Amino acid sequence: MNRQEIDALVKQMNVDTATGPVDERVQQVVVRLLGDLFQAIEDLDISQSELWKGLEYFTDAGQANELGLLAAGLGLEHYLDLRADEADAKAGITGGTPRTIEGPLYVAGAPETVSFARMDDGSEEGKIPTLIIEGTVTDTDGNRVEGAKVEIWHANSLGNYSFFDKSQSDFNLRRSIITAADGQYTALTTMPVGYGCPPEGTTQFVLDKLGRHGNRPSHVHYFVSAPGYRKLTTQFNIEGDQYLWDDFAFATREGLVATAVDVTDEAEIAKRGLNGPFKHIQFDIELVKEKQDAPSTEVDRRRASA
Repeated sequence: MNRQEIDALVKQMNVDTATGPVDERVQQVVVRLLGDLFQAIEDLDISQSELWKGLEYFTDAGQANELGLLAAGLGLEHYLDLRADEADAKAGITGGTPRTIEGPLYVAGAPETVSFARMDDGSEEGKIPTLIIEGTVTDTDGNRVEGAKVEIWHANSLGNYSFFDKSQSDFNLRRSIITAADGQYTALTTMPVGYGCPPEGTTQFVLDKLGRHGNRPSHVHYFVSAPGYRKLTTQFNIEGDQYLWDDFAFATREGLVATAVDVTDEAEIAKRGLNGPFKHIQFDIELVKEKQDAPSTEVDRRRASA
């Protein structure tokens, strides 16, 4: 079939057969995607067995709750970020901390504190370096933002996230910090490590077929929001990780690389109330004010909550 015949067939089966109310947007998207899929079947001579194996794969990936991981690993999330960057540029929006992917591991409802939070539950104390993350939330003119909500989450020393890893306590390594008048936030936590996709999982299965690895560098996730400002979804990846610029999820971007500095000065250690050396990361955040008719930075998607 040629494309004209394909489009006519798709219309005959999925438009002309409608007998009830139609969601025009859903119809538009389904018709377009079906037409493109049918064309790909023609162009690539995809067999019936290959098609059914593909459908079985999506069934397995859904049952394993890995479709969000697959979206990151195939670059879909990164592509959406690039589209959002283009839309911002067309709307005349400049400045601000760069966005990058959210990933599939956010959990709503983390405890909130003002200015400072300890994120870990102490279960890995002595097993992995202590990390202090500090920063200031400002607008694009350098004015400090009071009342910004800085949501932070990251993996433990095994590369696992609380809630999804039931061996961890509730909201371990997940906190929301509200900035005071000085716009500053401080998180006392543990050093995150990089991790890979489940080796026997559905995402790694596809990556293996593509000859790709499924590893992420050590990183920390952020949502940052404040009244009158556009919500920021971002993360920083940590300098020195072997996968820093080879992130399977394509989340590393210029301006989002942080350096963990070793702090051994006894006076500074005592000032922080710690018992030994620690690592320190400075990650300042610049928010962009809301602008009429600008693209929204809010993404409506299903997220875990506890």
